[in-house]
Amino acid sequence: MSLNDTIADMLTRIRNANRNRAETVDCRNSKICRGIAQVLKSEGYIGDFAVIDDGRQGILRLTLRYGPHGEYLFSSLKRASRPGRRVYVKAREVPRPLSGMGVSIVSTPQGVMSDRQCRDRHMGGELLCTVE
Repeated sequence: MSLNDTIADMLTRIRNANRNRAETVDCRNSKICRGIAQVLKSEGYIGDFAVIDDGRQGILRLTLRYGPHGEYLFSSLKRASRPGRRVYVKAREVPRPLSGMGVSIVSTPQGVMSDRQCRDRHMGGELLCTVE
């Protein structure tokens, strides 16, 4: 199976596992997917992630989190930039989903960052996805 968009595949797997209330979800390992997982972990949307060696590129295993009564921590996980249409934002134009309650994930020259980190460091880049 040919897989062109690993980020969209990762986000879809997370959405599906979250909807099914799964404890963990496995994704393909790549540098950009590890960066997204790191931002999701630092913002509190997932519990932890680990890279499992399978003899090829590896598997990224994410541990999902839910609220104290089993409620979802996010309602939507949307891909902004796609292979056919890249979306770039300047430092002052980084979106604030839900007026700061959500997170935008941006790929910058210094790595994958959340919208708060981009504003603090005055950096723009490719808008990968938004979590609301």
